[in-house]
Amino acid sequence: MSPARKLSFQVLRLVSKGAHSSDLLYARATSLEPRDAALATEITQGCLRRQSQLDWLIQHYAGRDKFDPEVRIALRMGIYQLRFLDRIPAHAAVSESVQLTRVAHKTSAAGLVNAVLRKVDRQPVEWPTEAMRHALPEWLWSKWRRVFGPDRAAAIAGASLTPPETYVRVPVSKAHEAERKDLEPTGTPGCYRVLGDSPGGFRIQDIGSQSIVPLLELEPRLDFLDLCAAPGGKTAQALESGVTTTACDFYFSRLRALKGMRCNLVVLDGSKPLPFRGGFDRILLDAPCSGTGTLRRNPEIRWRVQPEDLPGYAARQTAMLANAMAVLRPGGRLVYSTCSLEPEENEGTIDRAMAEAPRRFEISRTLRRTPGEQPGDGFFAAVITSK
Repeated sequence: MSPARKLSFQVLRLVSKGAHSSDLLYARATSLEPRDAALATEITQGCLRRQSQLDWLIQHYAGRDKFDPEVRIALRMGIYQLRFLDRIPAHAAVSESVQLTRVAHKTSAAGLVNAVLRKVDRQPVEWPTEAMRHALPEWLWSKWRRVFGPDRAAAIAGASLTPPETYVRVPVSKAHEAERKDLEPTGTPGCYRVLGDSPGGFRIQDIGSQSIVPLLELEPRLDFLDLCAAPGGKTAQALESGVTTTACDFYFSRLRALKGMRCNLVVLDGSKPLPFRGGFDRILLDAPCSGTGTLRRNPEIRWRVQPEDLPGYAARQTAMLANAMAVLRPGGRLVYSTCSLEPEENEGTIDRAMAEAPRRFEISRTLRRTPGEQPGDGFFAAVITSK
């Protein structure tokens, strides 16, 4: 059995129990050869992106819809390779899916998996709903159509089905090193698109993520608060400016990734009043959110997030933003950002926090990065200034 398919099967089983595919692939694919790691990533995330389509195809070819979880995963993997990957020999996709079924101790289903996969072809199919055609849950597709309009919603959905490009962060002090790598500069200073294999020595960070920190207009010796700092990409980017930094997160385990950076680390719950006596010149609140702007990078989100989750996210974001505004010095600048496309987590959160603020604040700028329109993940950001 190929190590790529074995790893993909293991990751998909864990994701079905609540794990995150990108974290697992990052941690486990490093032991594989680059080609195997790339194939494992393609199969895993492709199956997650197109999960609704693959399940419909399983029923289409099998004539039934009830399978043990391990058997369903093997079928999804086989059908994905047969219908959506051009360079995979059909016999390899079929035989290894059958073998995965046996390894998962579902030997009695091996014949069924073999029979179903041998029916798979590449003939066009008529998906039963618009949402399935875009590989989205019905509620999210309907919402995006209403918020963005049909054409923009389709472009966003289409972008979410493509693998993400890789970008790295190159500080100004190391810009000369980038010239010797297979890197292409972007319109965001310090952000480079990776053209070949990921170069060592630079931190991988999406271009959308790198577009947020410049909104703070950081300068040396300013007091800077990063309220939701982990895993530390934006914190490291901010530290390039020479600011005096306090980095916070809810979990100490997540702050461990920031050890070694030149900043104070504080464990706190940002939804409660903050324990700082003085104020800050600059604050970044990159708030916990639904993550719907990152579907191509975190494809399981499309099936995991439910519409009833959004009010809870919005309420927590509003509390965190209000607490951040309370410790912003007069004349200071606060950037509120999310990697969500949902209005209630973006404009809605800001409107609620501004309405409750005991002193005067203004929104001086907003930034929106939409998949299918700009490269990288989807982001929303607003610059809030204190008077």
